[in-house]
Amino acid sequence: MIEEFYEVLRRRRDVRAEFTGEPIDDEVLTRVLEAAHSAPSVGLTQPWDFVLVESTQTRTAFRDHVLAEREVFAASLPPERRETFAPIKIEGILSSSLGVVVTYDESRGAPDVLGRHAIADAGLYSVCLAIQNLWLAATAEGLGVGWVSFYREDFLRDLLGIPAGVRPVAWLCLGPVSRLQDIPDLERHGWRERRPLSAATHRERFRTPPSRSEREEASR
Repeated sequence: MIEEFYEVLRRRRDVRAEFTGEPIDDEVLTRVLEAAHSAPSVGLTQPWDFVLVESTQTRTAFRDHVLAEREVFAASLPPERRETFAPIKIEGILSSSLGVVVTYDESRGAPDVLGRHAIADAGLYSVCLAIQNLWLAATAEGLGVGWVSFYREDFLRDLLGIPAGVRPVAWLCLGPVSRLQDIPDLERHGWRERRPLSAATHRERFRTPPSRSEREEASR
């Protein structure tokens, strides 16, 4: 049972090209959303909402916006990085079964949010925990999830009628997949290499990695 849990963690992928477009069983979708809704939250505020988007018209409008933002990002890259970025698919908006937009309502439970007085972003962190729960539950159910981040929040707010003051945190593409890649897309395409755990682990105090000049000096 424990190994199965860790296997879900290892199999989880940010899916782009592998969606089949097949419908999601209602009971499975409910279980995945219940997993998200059971996430811990600061002050038990549960500051998230889930907007389920199936409309082809709405998804097409969002996809067009995302592709335009992709071009903005590509234009900002130096030539060699632009070449690496070119074949990387950034979304599965139309090929997935539906979009799940997860929002954050900072006013929920306010003004007396227990645990948020010193860390204003604690509510946003809670929403991210709900997204992670959803992602892992979907993986366990044999579904794929792709987090689309190439969008302007105001555009998505207007597109879905999200009230002012409620922040759209994520558009998640959700649905059955043909497979989950063994190696994450950005690693496979050479965008960035994975950092080992040893480089991210510090004991007692934060350890700043040596600069290039310091490494060169130490090697002499």
